[in-house]
Amino acid sequence: MKLPPSSIDQVTAALADALPSGLGDDLRHNARGVVRSAFEHLDLVTREEFEVQEAVLRRTREKIEQLENQVRTLEAELLKK
Repeated sequence: MKLPPSSIDQVTAALADALPSGLGDDLRHNARGVVRSAFEHLDLVTREEFEVQEAVLRRTREKIEQLENQVRTLEAELLKK
């Protein structure tokens, strides 16, 4: 996933604001490339991709619970026989 330029600008601005005056300008000038490179090495997903996977996981868990209940029911029936 590529990080939108506005996000990179926000990160570099926050870093620059945290530094003593004078250093911030240099950081803003040079840090954009450094921050972009750092984020490109991370395995990031979009919020939409995350939410889709979260929904898949939720449905999978529900199905597992349903199957576990069926197994318990079948085991109980077998023990009665």
